[in-house]
This record gives sequence, C-alpha cells and structure tokens, in this order.
Amino acid sequence: MIADGAGEDEEKWLAAGAAAFKQNAFYMQRAIDSNNLKDALKYSAQMLSELRTSKLSPHKYYDLYMRAFDELRKLEIFFMEETRRGCSVIELYELVQHAGNILPRLYLLCTAGSVYIKTKEAPAKEILKDLVEMCRGIQHPLRGLFLRSYLAQISRDKLPDIGSEYEGDADTVTDAVEFVLLNFTEMNKLWVRMQHQGPARDKEKREKERSELRDLRAFLTYQVGKNLHVLSQLEGVDLDMYRDTVLPRVLEQIVNCRDEIAQYYLMDCIIQVFPDEYHLQTLDVLLGACPQLQPSVDIMTVLSRLMERLSSYAALNTEVLPYFLQVEAFSKLNNAIGKVIEAQEDMPILSAVTLYSSLLKFTLHVHPDRLDYADQVLGSCIKQLSGKGKIHDTRATKELVTLLSAPLEKYNDVVIALKLTNYPLVLDYLDSENKRVMATVIIRSIMKNKTIIATAEKVEALLELIKGLINDLDEPQGLEVDEDDFEEEQNSVARLIHMLYSDDPEEMFKIISVLKNHFLTGGPKRLKFTIPPLVVSALKLIRRLPEEGDNPFGKEASVSATKIFQFLNQIIEALPSAPSPDLAFRLYLQCAEAANKCDEEPIAYEFFTQAYILYEEEISDSKAQVTALQLIIGTLQRMHVFGVENRDTLTHKAMGYSAKLLKKPDQCRAVYACSHLFWLEDHETIQDGERVLRCLKRALKIANSAQQMTSAARGSTGSVTLFIEILNKYLYFYEKGIPQVTVESVESMIQLIKNEESLTSDPSAESFFASTLRFMEFQKQKGGVVGDRYEQIKV
Repeated sequence: MIADGAGEDEEKWLAAGAAAFKQNAFYMQRAIDSNNLKDALKYSAQMLSELRTSKLSPHKYYDLYMRAFDELRKLEIFFMEETRRGCSVIELYELVQHAGNILPRLYLLCTAGSVYIKTKEAPAKEILKDLVEMCRGIQHPLRGLFLRSYLAQISRDKLPDIGSEYEGDADTVTDAVEFVLLNFTEMNKLWVRMQHQGPARDKEKREKERSELRDLRAFLTYQVGKNLHVLSQLEGVDLDMYRDTVLPRVLEQIVNCRDEIAQYYLMDCIIQVFPDEYHLQTLDVLLGACPQLQPSVDIMTVLSRLMERLSSYAALNTEVLPYFLQVEAFSKLNNAIGKVIEAQEDMPILSAVTLYSSLLKFTLHVHPDRLDYADQVLGSCIKQLSGKGKIHDTRATKELVTLLSAPLEKYNDVVIALKLTNYPLVLDYLDSENKRVMATVIIRSIMKNKTIIATAEKVEALLELIKGLINDLDEPQGLEVDEDDFEEEQNSVARLIHMLYSDDPEEMFKIISVLKNHFLTGGPKRLKFTIPPLVVSALKLIRRLPEEGDNPFGKEASVSATKIFQFLNQIIEALPSAPSPDLAFRLYLQCAEAANKCDEEPIAYEFFTQAYILYEEEISDSKAQVTALQLIIGTLQRMHVFGVENRDTLTHKAMGYSAKLLKKPDQCRAVYACSHLFWLEDHETIQDGERVLRCLKRALKIANSAQQMTSAARGSTGSVTLFIEILNKYLYFYEKGIPQVTVESVESMIQLIKNEESLTSDPSAESFFASTLRFMEFQKQKGGVVGDRYEQIKV
C-alpha cells in the first residue's frame, strides 16, 4: 500500500501505487492461469489494498479505481470457471471474507456475490441485500463511494425484473428497487460527506475535489446517478411504482442531504433519466421538492430543463396534449416557480427572468391557443420585477429580450402579441438601449411576416411597444447613439409605416393621425425619417377617396381630401425645424401636385406658397437652388388647376428666381426651362407663344453675357454649349407649331453657332451641335407635317 506521508507529490504517490498494483495484478494473473485460487485471492487482496490510500485526489483515485475494475472483471471470470470445476460458490463466497483488510474484502465479496447470483443457488434479493449491507463497513467517503459504485456496476444486469432471468417467486422487481434505492441512499450520503470531513481549513480543498468529481462525467453519470438510471431501465418500474415508491424516496434523500452540488445534480438526473410521461403525471410531487432545496442550488437550470423536456414531449406526441390540461401542468409549474423564488429571497434577477422565459416557451409550445396563460406568465414576471426599477444586468436584460421575443417567434404575428396586456408592462423594465433592441426585433418580425396592422387601436399599442425608437423623451442625458445605428433604426420605422394599413378610409385616417401624434413628439432628428413615409401614406389615402361629386357628404365627410391636406400641412410644417428644409420643400411640391389632381386650387396654391417661402428663406446653397428651381418648374408645368391670376403669380416668381441664380449658365438654363410654363399642348388656356419667345430671347441674352464674362476673365471665348441648348428649345417649340418661333429665328440660331470660333475648339460642343443637325435631318425624312416644317429650315 502507498505509505502515508504529507510531503510527497501526488503524482509520485499515484505512480508508486500503480507500480505496486501492476505487480500484484501480474501475480494474480499468474495464479489465475495456474488455477491457483488461494494465490489469486492473496494477490488480488494485496492489489486492492492500494485503494486504501487517503492521499490521492478523487481524480487520481478514479484512475487507480479503473485499473482495479479491469482486473476484477478477470477475477470474476476466474471465479465463475472455478464453480464450473466443482468449487462450491457458497464456500467461495465465505472464503473471500478471510481477507485481512475490510476494503479488499468487500471488493472481493461483491465480485464473488456477482458469481453467486449468476449460479442461482440462492435468491438474488438475499445476496444483494447482504452485499449492500456489508458495504456499510466502509464509511470513508471516497473509498465507500467507489466501492458502492462498483457494487452498482456489477449488479446492474443481475437485478430481478420483469422478464429477467433472475425473476422468480422469491425475487421481484420490488426487491430490485429496494436494493438500488438503498445503495443510492448510501452513496448519496458518502458523496455529501466528502465536503464535511476533516478540518474546516480543508473545506476549500474538498470543494475543489468535489468539483473535480463533478467534472468527471464518467464517475457522476455512471456511479451516483447511475443508480437512478438503473431504476429507469427496470421494466417493472411502472408509473404507479415510480409515483408511490421511487420518486418520494429519491426526493427525500435529495432534500435531506442539504448539499447544493448533490441536490442540483440528482434533480437533473431525475429529469433526464425517467420518462416524460412519468414527469407529467408526478409534477406536483417533483415540483414540491424544489422550494425545499438549498438556496444556492441552480434551480433555474433544473426547472428550465424540465420544461424543455415536457415541451419536446408535447411537440413529438400531440396526442398527449389533453393530458397537460388534465393534470394542470401550467398552473403547477407557475406556482412552483413562484414558491421557489419566494423561498430563495436572494435569487438573482437573471434566474427569475430565465425561469419565466422557460415557462413562457413551455406555454407557447404546449398551449399555443391559450393567450391567457402567456399573459399570466408575463404578469407573474412583472410581480417579481416590481420595485426593482430598470434592469441593468446585461445577462438579465438579454434574457428579458428573449422572453419578449418568444411570442413573436411562435406566432409570427405581432398582432397576437398586442393582445397580451402585460407585454408592454414587462417591456418597461428594459433600459433605453434594450428597448431599442426589442423594438427592432418587433419591427423585423412585422416586416418578415408581412403583418398588416389594420386598426388605430392596435397601431397605438404597437407604437407603445416600439417607443424606444420613436421617442426622445426617456433618453438618458449624455447617451451617445452611433449615427449609423440610429439611421438604420429610423429607416426600419419608416418601412414599418407602410405595414400600417386599413381598407377603410376612416380607419386609415385614424391610423395616420395616431402616427402623427407620436412622430411629432419624437424629437427633431427623427422627423426626416418618419415624416416622408407618413406623407406618402396620406397621399395614397387621398387617391383612394371617392370623387367629391360621388360622395353625398362632400367636404363634410368624416374623411375628405381637404381634411387630409390640412393634416399634411401640419406635419410638413415640422420639418424645417428638424432641420430638413429641402425635404419639406419637396414634400410641399408633392402635396401641391396631389391637390392639383383633386382640383383643390386654394390648397395647391398654399402648398406652392410654402415651398416658395422655404426656397427664399432656407435654401441658400447655389447648387441646391438650381435643383429646387428645376423641381418648381417641373411641378408647375404639370399643374392645371390654377386660374390665370394664381398661375401668373407663381410663374412670375419662378422667373424671378431664375434670374437671381448666382451663375450665368444656371440662370440661362432656368430661364429657358421657364418657357415650358407658357405652352401646354393639352390646355389651350396655357398657350402663350409671345412669352415663350420672350423666355428664349432672354436666355440667349444671358448666354451672350456669360460668354463675354468668360472672354473678359480668361482671355478666350467661352463655350457655345448654351447656344446649342437654346437652339434645341427653339426646335422643340418650332416643331409644336408655335407661330412666334419662326424659321428665321431657328436659322439665325444655327448661323450664330456656326460663326462661333470656339465651336471647333470644343469637341463636346461640336459633337452636340452635330447631333442636333442629324436630328433635324432625321425629322425631315419622317415626312408629314413635321417633315414639311423641317424642310423649310435651311442649314
């Protein structure tokens, strides 16, 4: 045996023990080969004496134990052969008890007992009872634990069970259950005592050793917990026996051991090894033990795994779903979680939230049609979180997001989540950052599943859920949000607006009114993202309204184009303060065009007026002014609703803006673009050839001025591109048949361009002019009225 001493290294102890073990194992094998029973027992006892050491850690001791286990299997085969050669198994059973030390004696006794049971010369229950009682002779926790694990291992295939060869009148499955439970009880006691043996200063060391044992899954799974696995494999252990005998006794041991590691592991073993059907029928018993466990036990994981098992059971066997209702599984789990949290006053928020998250997932899988159950889970979660304020623990908030995401993932329909009255109350416990995360999850669910929210009431509820993205009011001071993230979040809100839709115009108007109320209080930096899609939704609604003449209520109807235009004016007014004047400018023009289609002249004029005000007061950049003026001219050209006075006023202003542009080329292009405002083919009232020609001449004058300025400043003639552009305008109006644009004026423009010295020095201008001439030739070849007109032009 390894000599006891405190100064040697553990590795050396193991090496010395292994060497002595190997030597005795060699002599034992030689005795076995020569059929020498006496020497085989002698050397096997000496070999097993190496297991009497107290200086090895559980990890190292396990190494030595596995060597012994392999050798004992050889010895068991030898014992069996001896009985076949005439040796009495009873004498053999007594002979092994002559070993000098109790530990080797009991290992040999278990080995001989295994052979004794195989010979069936005595009832199995008597031998098993004798062995399990004799093993009480070893009270050292580590040695006793491994000894009993050996007993469990060699007896597992020799238990009297239904259909087993060891079943008989005197041997029943009850005896097998009694043996396993007794061995389990003793092993559990030894396991727990490993923490409490020795001086208090060694407690930390023992805890580390026990943790090492826990990591040795071969030991835990196949030794202490293997007893439970053996019980679960017995055919005779039906639901009645499990409910009346097995479960109560196992739980009694677990509760009484008062050790957190043992309690956690054994509760998990029960959940994993016994059938789901048994758990379902004994929920009240199993859950009743949970509040009695030590406060430090990770009951969160235990209950979560139980609910996962039951959820999977329900998913794979839909015919058992009625039994879940019959046994009131949800109520029992909900009550048990409440009692566990109440019993463990110091339970972290993470554990409580995780428990309710697991319960909600269980509920959604097993009772998807019972929204009241899901809402009850959320209500219970609120009860536990009340008084704790915002949750700042990162893992807890992540789990809370998981809990809130579960209904969205299950139903793929946020409308169902809106029916859960406690849903927004749970959401309130998230901080601002995680509210934004959850809001993004909700919006992604809507977009992914193309969910349409069709009532103002549901839209109001939805906006409450995603207020982390649409409201600035609860933002903490000094919080900096990444600009890219902010833009992505606001773009998701903008996309969401198009999923808020109702076929009923009145309901749709209520929806966009709700959106307006929330967006206008969301802070200026969000408006440039949220207002445009809201304007688009309102304009779509206008197009869906019946013609005013077809509506018996006219402008007095609850929803009319006039009311929607007033609504649009209110929301666009907020944009210049965003500041997004250019965006507001574009939206005003869009609304003006919509009012034009509805024949609403005063409204269209007001929108144009607002656009002009923004142009004058807010748009100062020269490039932005050019773009804005192009939009004004293009929109005004399409307007037919204005009377002569209003149109003249707006056109005159546009002409004035054109003349005030900073660069001469920009002025020229804007002025000749204004010529289109005086000639619309489809409207005889807007056909003024004189003013068209006046615009073209004025553009030509500005082009001349621009060329002279270039010549004076740079010493070279400027480009003739502007002249060619004006020529193209002359050709356009000439082709339309405007009397004031004559053949002579077109020929004059062509000659002017040909006389320009810079034409040949500017390849792009030369190419442009050549293309224009080719176009004219093409039009001549077309024939007809147009061809005849172009034939008159002499190039």
